[in-house]
Amino acid sequence: MKYLSVRQTSERWGISTRRIQILCCEGRIPGAVRIGYTWAIPDDEPKPRDARIKSGKYIKSKSD
Repeated sequence: MKYLSVRQTSERWGISTRRIQILCCEGRIPGAVRIGYTWAIPDDEPKPRDARIKSGKYIKSKSD
């Protein structure tokens, strides 16, 4: 299995290196392994789905 660095993965997926590090720490990239201070991400791993809330359901209104 071929692994990519965080920088290579960020260029491939179009997101920042810091965001990829956070995704790895949260366990949202299956197969990512920590080697010393760096992460190794499998080459065939797809970009994780965006898990942010987009419905607006949790936005506080002034009446609350």
